[in-house]
Amino acid sequence: MTFGGQRDGEGTLTWGQRLMWRAVHLMGDSQSFLNCPWVLPVYGRRDLAAVLEALRVLLERHESLRTTFADTPDGPVQRVAGRGELTVELVEAGQERALAAAERLAGEMSRTVFAHEHDLPLRCAIVTADGRPKALAFAFSHLAVDFQALGLLSARWRGLLRGEDLPADAWTPMDQAELERTEPYLARSARSVRHWRSVLEEVPLEVFDHPPGEPEDPRFIEVGMESVALAGAAVRLAERWTISTTSVLIAACATVLARVNGRRRAVMQLVHSNRRDPRTESMVATVGQDGLLVLDLPGTDFADTAQAAHRSALMAYRNAHYDPYAMQAMREEIGRRRGREPDLDAFFNDRRGGGSWPSLPRLAPGEDLAALTGKTHTYVTNAWPGVRFKVFFTVGTAPDTGQLSLIIDTAYLSRETAREMLLGVESLLVRSLTEAVACP
Repeated sequence: MTFGGQRDGEGTLTWGQRLMWRAVHLMGDSQSFLNCPWVLPVYGRRDLAAVLEALRVLLERHESLRTTFADTPDGPVQRVAGRGELTVELVEAGQERALAAAERLAGEMSRTVFAHEHDLPLRCAIVTADGRPKALAFAFSHLAVDFQALGLLSARWRGLLRGEDLPADAWTPMDQAELERTEPYLARSARSVRHWRSVLEEVPLEVFDHPPGEPEDPRFIEVGMESVALAGAAVRLAERWTISTTSVLIAACATVLARVNGRRRAVMQLVHSNRRDPRTESMVATVGQDGLLVLDLPGTDFADTAQAAHRSALMAYRNAHYDPYAMQAMREEIGRRRGREPDLDAFFNDRRGGGSWPSLPRLAPGEDLAALTGKTHTYVTNAWPGVRFKVFFTVGTAPDTGQLSLIIDTAYLSRETAREMLLGVESLLVRSLTEAVACP
């Protein structure tokens, strides 16, 4: 499939792209972890020509989908193609449901590393049933999109299939990169770097106090959990305490991590969308950066912990917009002064665009959520030979259940410990509905 575009060009990377560029290269052979599988249903009875035309418009209207990335003597650059070609595979669903086949294909395609200097940042297959398109399976590079961007693409895809016009992005990564070179943005970066410096000067050097043991094979695994009880409890507690469900979940994950580690302080990086600027709210690109959460557990109950986590998260978000080059230089300086850089390989990421579960089953006001925990499902969902995390909590995008997963380094935590930590988050939230749960 060929495509064109309103402009081409070359420019520096945005701060979000710089952060992801470094992450891609740190991951090495495991950088496929940073690929984003995604599925778009084909709504209505559309033929192949109509679906391909909508796909072409999607690429032409969003510069990030036509961008390659290359290293140069002056540093990495983004290159927007004015025209090009995308290979689209056609796959018959056969005995599978079309959406299930698309989800499987998206997962398979995402396991292959992108050659960012040459490859467009997406792969695509159209799944058909009886010859008619039913779904599109994608693998996107995280250098081109984040999960908020994928939500934007999903909404715009529905509009395209309804025959609506789709204007080109009013704000692009090239525009954002230029803006981030101006004095107000450099001042914002400097404030964030100063905040991180004040924390890194005194945080523990290690995520865990205990040394690594013999890892499993593969060493890094992701343990998942699906729990309606977790989602229902998070919603009720957020309403009770007038905070977001994200803050409730951050508090629970940080508490469980602190319990495992035997500490009263949890230090985690929060993946933050950074879309407060109206221009970036509708931009298809990778915008998010990491904030630094420092949560000193108050030593009372979980209600106080959740409020403290909410305040700490807001502080982290305010200091999550910075030039990653300046941030890394500061971290290296701290490393020289302290003997080495503090290990910050503990993360939390809420991938839900709106911070809610729009299709969560309706629960009666007095319904006992503890009874629902018997339906909770845990499983191992992914594995890698090497990634740059010791602990990584992720809230998934399922609209009808609480999806929470935990990537672990099995040299520090066993898969059974990871499972117990996930169930511990669920238990903490459900119990807090009816009792004051003491926190360490």
